Amino acid sequence: MASAVMLARCTSVRFPAVATAVLLLLYISTVQASQGDKEPVYRDCVKQCLGSNCTGARLRSFQSSQPQYMALTGWTCRDDCRYQCMWTTVGLYQAEGYSVPQFHGKWPFVRFLCFEDPASALASLLNGLACLLMLLRYRSTVPRHCPMYHTINAFSLVSLNAWFWSTVFHTRDTYLTEKMDYFCATAVILYSIYLCCVRTLGLKRPGVSSMVGVLLILAFTSHVSYLTFVSFDYGYNMAANTSIGMVNLLWWLCWCWQNRRTLPYWWKCGLVVVLLHGLALLELLDFPPMLWILDAHAVWHLSTVPVHFLFYSFLIDDSLYLLNTEKMGVKVE
Repeated sequence: MASAVMLARCTSVRFPAVATAVLLLLYISTVQASQGDKEPVYRDCVKQCLGSNCTGARLRSFQSSQPQYMALTGWTCRDDCRYQCMWTTVGLYQAEGYSVPQFHGKWPFVRFLCFEDPASALASLLNGLACLLMLLRYRSTVPRHCPMYHTINAFSLVSLNAWFWSTVFHTRDTYLTEKMDYFCATAVILYSIYLCCVRTLGLKRPGVSSMVGVLLILAFTSHVSYLTFVSFDYGYNMAANTSIGMVNLLWWLCWCWQNRRTLPYWWKCGLVVVLLHGLALLELLDFPPMLWILDAHAVWHLSTVPVHFLFYSFLIDDSLYLLNTEKMGVKVE
């Protein structure tokens, strides 16, 4: 569900909460189905294709001729029918002069090899590579005994895991990959709150950050359990992520404001937060994919790649500042 997933993608300072609140209002009324897959012509096409090509000898022929990379990524005869019928329906819409419809919550994309949404998959991969590159730079620049070293390393690993699942999900949208994409995105938001808590309170009061960490783990466990065992409610998921994203946003901005006169690099953190919220507004464009590849969601993901470099620049500056103040016995800001 691309429209829902757009509200749960991972960046280093995660979740544009204000923009998401706007998107939530626009999204709730359209979450159940899309125009394209409700069309009788689409449904009849899929039904006929399944009966003609996905049984008996025709099915065996399909399976024997299917490229190995398609089989390994779980593409079935039914999926291929839906893909072909989607384009049949799109062609009819365009021939009649109507706007391109969405199918199953997503725009129609040209499949490249096994990649269902190639531009967003590439963008997710680039975000992951940027995160990995800056993590390696952080490790090579900041000594291990820095007060924030292990917390930032753990945060980076959580982010890398989320970008991995984002790439997998955009490669192949299945029940498992969708859930992993959602859950890992939520984990990044919650860990960003923990990171902020450790930086603002935990260095002077470790017990406070430990208590907050336990509460965040319980919140994550409850969130995942509800979505898994009770109801996978897209509206609830977005509302929950918006709420915790707002906490993350306000906490970081308050810290930036309080330290604007004492820390010369505070603006990097503030700019990252502002950029992420501004860039998230790209989702409001929500246009049909250009060349059937590049839509607003992919543009958003591509635009967040440089933000990793700025955020880790802030983390490096702040970690070195903490290390120096610790050596000099100066009070941590």
